[in-house]
Amino acid sequence: MKLYDYSGAPNPRRVKIFAAEKGIELELINCDMAKREHKSDEFLKKNPSGKIPVLELDDGRCISESVAICRYLESIVPDPNLFGNDPFELSFIESRNRHIELELWTQIGTSWVNGPIVGSLGIFDQIPDAKTASDKNVNAYYKRLDAEFASSKFVAGGRYSIADITLLSAIDFASQMVDLKPQADLLNLARWHKEINKRPSSNS
Repeated sequence: MKLYDYSGAPNPRRVKIFAAEKGIELELINCDMAKREHKSDEFLKKNPSGKIPVLELDDGRCISESVAICRYLESIVPDPNLFGNDPFELSFIESRNRHIELELWTQIGTSWVNGPIVGSLGIFDQIPDAKTASDKNVNAYYKRLDAEFASSKFVAGGRYSIADITLLSAIDFASQMVDLKPQADLLNLARWHKEINKRPSSNS
């Protein structure tokens, strides 16, 4: 299977970490976003939304969206389970993962689009006030996570799941590319991050 990837992009990283946890080897195909290869006619045949990651199966069929790709990988290699083992856990992990996507990732994305790296490309008309607001929202969410990790080892309770992968990818991208690293006094969040980074998959 081929994974269309771009170094440093957080969503393909989610899939790479997930695959590593499963012991699944993927052939990585670089899709140079700086050259707008993800918007080419050839790539749009694989994903009309023009986004990465895309998983291309051996028969040529393609799956887009990181969580959808992870669900496919979970279905072909069920263990270790990362989406939930019973009706409650399936729903709880899903809800926690969606919290991070809708309440943290969206705000990091706004700060990214309105930040200096994207600004230097001249692609978008930036809105400084939007970045001010989203920066504030990201830091508030970090504080919320810190409070939650006071009584929870992982994002969705007592074990590692897709929700931890989503959060790790979000925080690392925000820290490295958006200048939104969690404050040093958020000790519970720092503990979680340190523990998750001990997993070999986190280097994916």
